[in-house]
Amino acid sequence: MQEKNKEYLKAKIEELETNNKIKNITDFYRDNSDCKKGYQPRINTVKDEKGDLNIDSYSIFTRLRNHFSQLLNVHGVNDVRQTGLHRAESLVPESSALEMVVEKMKRHKSPGTDQIPA
Repeated sequence: MQEKNKEYLKAKIEELETNNKIKNITDFYRDNSDCKKGYQPRINTVKDEKGDLNIDSYSIFTRLRNHFSQLLNVHGVNDVRQTGLHRAESLVPESSALEMVVEKMKRHKSPGTDQIPA
């Protein structure tokens, strides 16, 4: 177990060094904060209908299966082809030429004199 942890830490350190060398600042800081947090175990729990927590994998599976079967099985619609599909009108107007130029600008760059980033 300790050897796996050592290998993991070595790989993380190498990844941090390469991100620092190639000036990949976003990934460098994300990986750095992940290393500071350390290992965070996940506990899979799901509440049942009564509100009690289930930890057993089989009971979690049955709870999720029942939930999604109730959610996805729609009663009352005999034929899917009979239901009409309606398209919603776009609420966002089409992009102007200036907006397209701003979208093509590089992100994570310092703003200009107006202090407004792209």
